[in-house]
Amino acid sequence: MRELTFVRSGRLAWHERPAPRLTEPGDAIVRPFIAGRCDGDILPLHRPVSRVMQAGLMLGLIDPVVRGICGPVPFRGPFAIGHECVAEVLETGPGVTNVRPGRRVIVPWSISCGICPSCLRGLTAKCDTTTRHAGRTLAAFGFGSACGPWGGMITDTLRIPHADHMLVPIPHGVPALRVAAAGDNLADAWRAVIPPLTARGGGRVLILGGGARSIGLYAAGLAAAHGATVDYLDESATRRRIAETLGARTPRNLEGRYDIAVEATSRPAGIRRALRALAPGGICTAVGYYLATGTRVPLMHMYATDATLHLGVSHPRAVLPDLLDFVDRTGFPAETVTTLTADWDDAPSAYQARTTKVVLRRDPIAPERPGLGTSH
Repeated sequence: MRELTFVRSGRLAWHERPAPRLTEPGDAIVRPFIAGRCDGDILPLHRPVSRVMQAGLMLGLIDPVVRGICGPVPFRGPFAIGHECVAEVLETGPGVTNVRPGRRVIVPWSISCGICPSCLRGLTAKCDTTTRHAGRTLAAFGFGSACGPWGGMITDTLRIPHADHMLVPIPHGVPALRVAAAGDNLADAWRAVIPPLTARGGGRVLILGGGARSIGLYAAGLAAAHGATVDYLDESATRRRIAETLGARTPRNLEGRYDIAVEATSRPAGIRRALRALAPGGICTAVGYYLATGTRVPLMHMYATDATLHLGVSHPRAVLPDLLDFVDRTGFPAETVTTLTADWDDAPSAYQARTTKVVLRRDPIAPERPGLGTSH
């Protein structure tokens, strides 16, 4: 079967690999038919970073945890790429009861069991079963062998362990293209703005966009849809227009103080700017990659303003039920963020496009039949 493979910066190709089979009673085999490009994949696609990052690790300029995620030579090909998808269930093991063949589902980017202490706390990307007990920093699709043997999501078929927990059915009637990024970037945006807005009963929100390109836009739209006043700052005129379409304002400069900030520039300077823009008691969530060992976080300023900085991997499985319910109830147009929709067969070239959000599509095998599986 075919699997999209990162060969090196600027080159992707279809490679052949054996088709997956059910190996455990709780497994499922799914067929991805919609795949989104995560913002994080842009780094190795557009820049030859492997040797530079290897040197940075050796010199202590890059945090050593990167080695645990991406291996000693980060982003060295070949490895299967892609970790956002909508899929249809083809086959299930005898222990799977929540989904049946024919159901359309979201597959989260990180592998989790659903029953360990970390999963029960909502930290599904740090599942004890698939990370700590397996000796990994992360267990995930699309990052290479350091994150496990799972492969990438732009493939003919995919084996999903712990399927009763992992696979989240899409509510009937929700367009698959609308939730193409729900398994990572859209869920990441949700956790950055909705919990703090809910806890505060609203507030002013600042989004610094540009690095985590789609996450910042999803966050702006979700915050505006929840009644917040949102200021979105980005050098890209295209992304500013998308943000305005989603209900955000796009001032050229910061205006006052903000209750919530989302740092999506992926730059240490962005973290400092976001923190200094917070109102007393404000919360900043940083959603980018911050590889360097010296980010110069303004701790004394945070102390004086009682600010909170939250950063870490996203845990999409924990928020997917609420996110999908919201999209179903409101028709939130997450597809507005997509700037290129391409044919599945064109993935080797389309996935590398220099644009904000790429989504690949192919037809599902058959129309979905109502009543298959349950939302959970």
